[in-house]
Amino acid sequence: MEKTLAGQSGGIRNWLMFLLPSLAGILLFMTPVAWQGDITIMIAVLAKSVQGALADQLPAVVTGLIVFSALLTLFVTIVKPARVLNSAFLNTLFNVRPVWLLSRLLGAVFVLLVQFQVGPQLLYSGDTGGLVLNDLLPVLFSVFIFAGLLLPLLLDFGLLELVGTLLTGIMRPVFRLPGRSAVDCMASWLGDGSVGILLTSKQYEGHHYTQREAAVIGTTFSAVSITFSLVVLAQVKLEHMFLPFYGAVCLAGVVAAIVVPRLPPLCWKQDTFINGEARPANAEVTPEGYSRLGHGVQLALARAGKVESLGQVARTGVHNALDMLLGVLPVVMAFGTLALVIAETTPLFTWLGVPFVPLLELLGIPEAVAASQTIVVGFADMFIPAILASSIESDMTRFVIAALSVTQLIYMSEVGALLLGSKIPVNIVELFVIFLMRTLVTLPVIALAAHLVF
Repeated sequence: MEKTLAGQSGGIRNWLMFLLPSLAGILLFMTPVAWQGDITIMIAVLAKSVQGALADQLPAVVTGLIVFSALLTLFVTIVKPARVLNSAFLNTLFNVRPVWLLSRLLGAVFVLLVQFQVGPQLLYSGDTGGLVLNDLLPVLFSVFIFAGLLLPLLLDFGLLELVGTLLTGIMRPVFRLPGRSAVDCMASWLGDGSVGILLTSKQYEGHHYTQREAAVIGTTFSAVSITFSLVVLAQVKLEHMFLPFYGAVCLAGVVAAIVVPRLPPLCWKQDTFINGEARPANAEVTPEGYSRLGHGVQLALARAGKVESLGQVARTGVHNALDMLLGVLPVVMAFGTLALVIAETTPLFTWLGVPFVPLLELLGIPEAVAASQTIVVGFADMFIPAILASSIESDMTRFVIAALSVTQLIYMSEVGALLLGSKIPVNIVELFVIFLMRTLVTLPVIALAAHLVF
């Protein structure tokens, strides 16, 4: 007979500490809601409400945060004050490696030039730095505040322990990942990819994911939300084809999630935690005498029992939010602006797209030359391919480009820069290689779906 769980795990207090915050986390992060004609999650609704209320002030607020982060990081690097170095949180946030100091300083320079519209116009135009500061960063600012503050509802009260145990039987053999990674995907799919990356990074820092697992989840499961997919589809004037479009995206995404992590550079990542330790061999084994559900509940109750006070949870949430606001926003400003400047002012991405012409022709995609120019530019920003594709006459080609831009997943104006700014162990070269691999894997799947539809 299965062992009694409540008695072993602290009784009614632990049950309440598990159930109430976890249900709140599910409602906020994973429950679809209809809002202003879109399907989204409550965290996104809260974020959009802040954007609406503070629309005109948010660029200035973001500018102040990025400049503050750069100046304080520079001060700590030079002076090394004991108060900062002796604080685990402040030391991690401001005593950073030279590459991140440079990123924050570059982000501060860019954001000041854009905010006050001085210097070269190519930096502050609405297609480059202006797009990042005025359109992207206010969204991330709002998401980071609510997601950071409320993320402990998912992380600290046992929900992931339960979900991870239940889904390990699927996620481990198919994707070589822990079951809890399904929560990251769900939060991204229903809400925003930035939420998924934040969730993944915090679980990696908390020794729940190995280096390989964190890199795979961050580059594979931080999926584009349904809402943004609709925006991309509307740009190419194919809104009436959402079901076949999203079906193609999901199918291609699953194929990429199975194939790409088994190839370099992701398969070369160490299967060790952030501290260098390996996952215990029996970590995901269900003990004798327990069902998978029973063991999951036991782990969840034990995790909830470790919460000493709600004040401790609140401090964790504040730390999460500050870490993203002061650590990630400058990196997004720096790398996002650079990528868009390259895309707008050089033919680099067009040249990189030339080798795809034979592949597109082999797959029977009309207007292959025009389509090739949209493929690699998605690394700079996901929306640029849809903008370029809107002038292409073939419905099939626009369908393929729109679906491909969503499944490529890694774009430097948001997801790529977020990954670089997080603790997830990937660099910009690896991100570009993974981007190309996802393109090569998903393009034939999407082309096949397009031929079935058209």
